[in-house]
Amino acid sequence: MPYNIRIVSTYPPRACGIGTFSRHLANALAGFTGEVGYVRIAVIDKEGLAYNIPVDLVIDQYNPQSWLEVAETIASRAQESPNPTVVLLQHEYGLDPAGPGKDGEGKNFIEIAKSLRTAGLVAMAYLHTVLDSPDGHQRSVLQELAQNTDGLLVPTRSAVDILESDTYKIDRTKIKHIDHGIRMQNPSQYDRLLIKQQLHLENKFLVTTLGLQSPDKGLPYGIRAYGKFVNESLTEEQRKQIVYLIAGQCHPEFIQAEGGGPYERFKADVDKALAEAGVRWCRLKELSPDKLNCCDIVLWDTFLDENELMKLYGATNVVVLPYLNMQQISSGILADTVGSGRVAIATKFRYAVELLDAENAGQKGLVIGSHARGILVDPGEDCVEQIAQALDYLVFNRARRLAMEKRAHRRGYQMKWDNTAWAILQYLEFVKEQHDIVTGRGLEFTRQKESVFEKRNLEFLS
Repeated sequence: MPYNIRIVSTYPPRACGIGTFSRHLANALAGFTGEVGYVRIAVIDKEGLAYNIPVDLVIDQYNPQSWLEVAETIASRAQESPNPTVVLLQHEYGLDPAGPGKDGEGKNFIEIAKSLRTAGLVAMAYLHTVLDSPDGHQRSVLQELAQNTDGLLVPTRSAVDILESDTYKIDRTKIKHIDHGIRMQNPSQYDRLLIKQQLHLENKFLVTTLGLQSPDKGLPYGIRAYGKFVNESLTEEQRKQIVYLIAGQCHPEFIQAEGGGPYERFKADVDKALAEAGVRWCRLKELSPDKLNCCDIVLWDTFLDENELMKLYGATNVVVLPYLNMQQISSGILADTVGSGRVAIATKFRYAVELLDAENAGQKGLVIGSHARGILVDPGEDCVEQIAQALDYLVFNRARRLAMEKRAHRRGYQMKWDNTAWAILQYLEFVKEQHDIVTGRGLEFTRQKESVFEKRNLEFLS
């Protein structure tokens, strides 16, 4: 019997990475017509936006009662359908601002999970953030989600280890690693040239940083690193053959936060980095061939829709991700970089380490593994020198760069959205069976004594 799947999340047109994630997941799940009855979204909204199908329920983000009312509606509709309903909660602290503690860290996800459990529905939480060193409230949120759902889904294996550790003490059997989905794109040189021609970049080696901007993306470090590379490694003529395109805008919520103060400081930091980099640069609202040909760095101030993003991935030679949050366990930009068969230079945040070069995870400094899909660098000030060196390596070693592209593309095929959706459906089947099991009179044992077999058996519980 097929499942009706309900996703609780933000959703386009809201500018939110989790909303984009949920749209791709919903589309992929809906493609499995034999296993899925329908996919619907209960959207977390705070702006009164207009939504289309598959959105059919709206949660007022700042109203705890709205969360509970939507949970009751989900349960009521589930009873009306012959198909079993499964709920996927897309958890991020910042989407749940109504509870105690810091702003942006409430417990509405927990309350909705409890309500769904009371109604007898299967519910799982996809965790978009797992912190190494949570405060007491952050820790309790994930622990309570584990207690009140049928499973926690995470995009990295390291997140499984963190949740099972003494920090959270969550039973490993409640945690499942499933890859972040990837949009695949043919990386052939012909396609890249064709797209570059459309963008007036056919004679350029293209370095990019893409997507929504914010202070934790480390943009000033990437700018200074690029300046160091072009000034140290390139002749004046060669500088005309390469450009660093920074495409994207700041998140609207960040621009408005605290009266715009943090946004103004961020812009000042970017401008200072541009001045220190010793490069020719410009800001554009629309891409101009003249500017692309006369500047080292071009900042394209635009919101990138899906079509523009995919074009830029296709045209790109190297993506730079100088992120500052090393606990980040997912990144749609990095996932799609790999899916497009492109090489990333990334700081050592958790997702980048696992996706690009897990073999050398603990190594300090610049990391260029023999089987890597990209290059890893240290965060912050150290990355300036290291990104410059990595660019030099990739620009002047074409064969090595193309080998990395092939390895990235092979990994991308394993992470296609269809594969991610299928993995979730298979896990749902397992969880649903566990949910429906009626236990007999057999004793249930709780471990009260340390055993040598406990650690050995952990690998079989992942």
